[in-house]
Amino acid sequence: MTMIVRNLQQVRDRITTACMAAGRLPDSVRLLAVSKTFGAAAVAEAASDGQQAFGENYIAEGVEKIRALRDLQASRQGVPVGALQWHCIGPVQSNKTRLVAEHFDWVQSVDRLKIAQRLSEQRPAGLPPLQICIQVNTDGGGNKSGVAPEEAHALARDVAQLPGLTLRGIMSIPEPADDFVSACAVHARAKALFDEINARGDLPALLDTLSMGMTADLEAAIHSGSTMVRVGTAIFGKR
Repeated sequence: MTMIVRNLQQVRDRITTACMAAGRLPDSVRLLAVSKTFGAAAVAEAASDGQQAFGENYIAEGVEKIRALRDLQASRQGVPVGALQWHCIGPVQSNKTRLVAEHFDWVQSVDRLKIAQRLSEQRPAGLPPLQICIQVNTDGGGNKSGVAPEEAHALARDVAQLPGLTLRGIMSIPEPADDFVSACAVHARAKALFDEINARGDLPALLDTLSMGMTADLEAAIHSGSTMVRVGTAIFGKR
């Protein structure tokens, strides 16, 4: 068993334990393995233990890995379980939207309508729609990307109308909290916004993805309602 496979199993155990503590089913939370700065070989190791979804912050690096692993299938005990799925979770500049639209499956870091419009226009017709999350700055951190919470619904409504995209939910990256209770309080803001947007009932479909929680705070995120945790260090090691 490799280090990455062992780490993956430990992270899955953490997710299961956190779900049980929150009274949730373990399969209600998806694991996104954040592979930024690690090479294609590390991704392939994780895929050999059934991990399908990978997150990349740096677009050029991510595209290089996507191209290198285009034909790789995730498998568990030698049995294929499906193609790899690539999530862009870093800032997207206007000059990089074509690369993202042509290679990634998800974009979790949309915080401007202009970027969403470019992704929609540049998504190749032969590919499925890009799956989109709106990045929300839930704690007001000045150095964080993300739309302000009070502007999130309007952006979500506009993005949902664009061809070539499918709006799935919201993503947040709050500042690190001092303890579990504080982390839960911050994540609860994102969950409240997620529920509020769904309650308005003016989107083509209900949002189903609340992407929040990383290595240090995945338990608090799951307690607060996360449906996807983004874990890098606990799987691949320190960068």
